[in-house]
Amino acid sequence: MTAIQLAQRATGLLRTFNEAGVLSAADVHVALRLGRMAGEQTEEVLFAAALAVRAVRSGSVCLELHRMREIGIEADEIPDGGAGIDPETLPWPDIELVSAALRVSPLVVGGPAGPLRPLRLVAARRGDDAGPLLYLDRYYQQEQTIRRVLVERSQQHPVVDPNLVRRELDRLFDADPVGLSDRQRLAAALAATHWTTVVAGGPGTGKTHTIARIIALLDANRRAHPKLPALRIALAAPTGKAAARLQEAVREQAPTLGLPELSAATLHRLLGWQRGRTTRFRYHEFNRLPFDVIVVDETSMVSLTMMSRLLAALRPDTHLVLVGDPDQLASVDAGAVLADLVAAPVESAPNPLLEKVIGEDVAPESATTSAGGAPEAALTDLERARLRGGIVRLTRGRRFGGKIAELAVAVRAGDADTALALLRAGGDELSLSEPDEMAAARADVVRAANEVTTAALAGDATAALRALESHRLLCAHRQGRFGVERWDRMAAEWAAAGGAGPDSTQAPWYPGQPLLVTANDHEARVYNGDTGVVVRMPDGSLRAALQRGSEPYLVHPTQFPAVVTVFAMTIHRSQGSQYDTVSVVLPEPESSLLTRELLYTAITRARAHVRVLGTEESIRAAIARRVLRASGLSRAGAGAGTAGG
Repeated sequence: MTAIQLAQRATGLLRTFNEAGVLSAADVHVALRLGRMAGEQTEEVLFAAALAVRAVRSGSVCLELHRMREIGIEADEIPDGGAGIDPETLPWPDIELVSAALRVSPLVVGGPAGPLRPLRLVAARRGDDAGPLLYLDRYYQQEQTIRRVLVERSQQHPVVDPNLVRRELDRLFDADPVGLSDRQRLAAALAATHWTTVVAGGPGTGKTHTIARIIALLDANRRAHPKLPALRIALAAPTGKAAARLQEAVREQAPTLGLPELSAATLHRLLGWQRGRTTRFRYHEFNRLPFDVIVVDETSMVSLTMMSRLLAALRPDTHLVLVGDPDQLASVDAGAVLADLVAAPVESAPNPLLEKVIGEDVAPESATTSAGGAPEAALTDLERARLRGGIVRLTRGRRFGGKIAELAVAVRAGDADTALALLRAGGDELSLSEPDEMAAARADVVRAANEVTTAALAGDATAALRALESHRLLCAHRQGRFGVERWDRMAAEWAAAGGAGPDSTQAPWYPGQPLLVTANDHEARVYNGDTGVVVRMPDGSLRAALQRGSEPYLVHPTQFPAVVTVFAMTIHRSQGSQYDTVSVVLPEPESSLLTRELLYTAITRARAHVRVLGTEESIRAAIARRVLRASGLSRAGAGAGTAGG
């Protein structure tokens, strides 16, 4: 553990909670500075302000005052000698006293020092048991922007020919007698009849397959009006790696669907990020994005700040399709917008155009059969309500099934007993080992490294990349006994001892070397998060092979802006990737990083086998602990097509 930095000017509650590790020095400094600017000295108000800063730093958009006692001590904030402090023993102030002080504080209502209101106190809605929310003003304004834009976009619907949409759905989705029972078809129907659509789904549920067909459907609708210009389409994702994967997936399907060759970009590039400019992005609410369709993949990783900038820059008549898995780890920055939109109560009125498109094709009660012939559950009442708000969740897994899917469902549902029973039973798909039982993981590391090296020495980049994805070590932490640094070092030693390593310790590159890119270079088509392998070419030179669709992308190793050798990576880094087998290293139960979302994300990286290296206590702790990111968007009044305020 690292010693926490203490704020020297902190006194009273601020000092006590800083010393305990609940508040960082930065939280305290911001609160004290705000207090000086507004002339606020009330201890309870400054304490709440510091907790609001901490909430944002921890990923929340705001602080739920009634739950502030549930705030724990973060793993990297335990001071020397502070191990073992129970947050419940700290002198937490009375919540009603804090709320009353905030309601009259110049930080909230303004005061003699000026109209500055750096904090926003939002009262609970009637019937809402979550209590009031305390925001830093910046994040309150961003949340309000999202609400306002979504409300405005939900007031009208695109004008489409229902008969044309139904014909195109039949063409694109291989219509069978049960029609729109397939949720992928429903997603396309939503996108045609709503300005904002949310397509949620876990790995392997066909999200990119659906994206391509949504674009084809919207393109066909535009071509039905020959006097209109061609559809302007933008594909985007929060990271360069995710954008590259989206571009490849859509381009692979483009020839069969008759789509033009589309390129994807990061959201920063889409919005026209400008270094050193007063207006940070080229596109904003006064200069809108010039696209008819914008598709954003991996939306679970989009922060509140970036989502507010995107929505503010949208034209009212732009089709926006947000795609992602709301159960995965959220953005490293504040907000979990996708999860909030999916979880929010829906208050939209039915869309008559959607009703005309789907007709009676969605069976309300009995199970139906999807286009692939596999059973797919009928729509629930909740799903039908979500459709009114432009939201659909894809449920049929097409990439993996069996025990891995059962384990993922159990973890997502919070069912620790079922998850542990599945892991204890073992078999071809699941296994459970103590953290020190490394033999099986070591065997997989050595096998994969040897296969990668053999293919790399033969100059077979495709086979080397395929072998690279046969196994991956995943960790929650970066440092410590269960961290990436230790396991990466051990795996490299295992691989070298097994014959897969550099011929010389002086060689910077060697055939079979697994690489992780840690910075973007858009000109070289190299993105932060890319993984690849060094391959020996027929002329003896070395090239790094990166996966790009069906063909490897070869670059000279010196072209990388920043790269490291990788045998293990964090679970956060692994998002968007798939491996045949994953070995998941879980930390101790007390780790604040150990959450249900983390475990679910790790499990769903595997195609064929999940190996968990951890104790049953750690598994139970992970499933019990959710990433609770406080937000107003998930409360009544938010949603893809609902009103809020």
